[in-house]
Amino acid sequence: MKTSLKIILLFLSFSFAFEANTNYEPIIMKEHERDNETVTLGAGCFWCVEAVFKRIDGVADVVSGYSGGQISNPAYREVSSGRTGHAEVIQVTWDPKVIPFAKLLEIFFMTHDPTTLNRQGADTGTQYRSAIFYHSDEQKLIAQEIKALLEKEKIWPDPIVTEITPFTGFYEAEDYHQDYYSNNSNQGYCRMVIAPKLEKFEKLFHDYLR
Repeated sequence: MKTSLKIILLFLSFSFAFEANTNYEPIIMKEHERDNETVTLGAGCFWCVEAVFKRIDGVADVVSGYSGGQISNPAYREVSSGRTGHAEVIQVTWDPKVIPFAKLLEIFFMTHDPTTLNRQGADTGTQYRSAIFYHSDEQKLIAQEIKALLEKEKIWPDPIVTEITPFTGFYEAEDYHQDYYSNNSNQGYCRMVIAPKLEKFEKLFHDYLR
């Protein structure tokens, strides 16, 4: 029996609704029956992404780190060279009874540009690629569905380049990268790049703030 679920997406100053297919609603219902889950996301500089996700109600923990590379225990200097294959990521642990995975992905896509390959703003290199490292088949399916629906609705003029790939490992970034915005809010990058991103996020997703 076919079922449908309306997922409301807020992008910039407008909103719209679209229908998901038969697989969507049962997955989200199962989410609500489980305890905390974890996913790993890359959306450019992890300082920015961490600052956003730490403000979401239902998110229990956010850790900045590195995923998707070829070497073990990489250091920031190695990752920033672009030669290790790692992406700067955050590992998010959240309570699906409070906020479903689909909503986390909505926030993920809204708070960065998923159409620029290996780049976010002035940050360039494979370490800044847009990526969803899924931790389960259900996460994979939801991510694929949302990406396909966003492509269909043509939210952006260019194709979405976000990679959806299995999680294989996570290396926690150095201590000074953790809670970077909270600890360095007066720093230039924080004021010029992160603060405006947070302002937009808080305006569009005020119902999901802690």
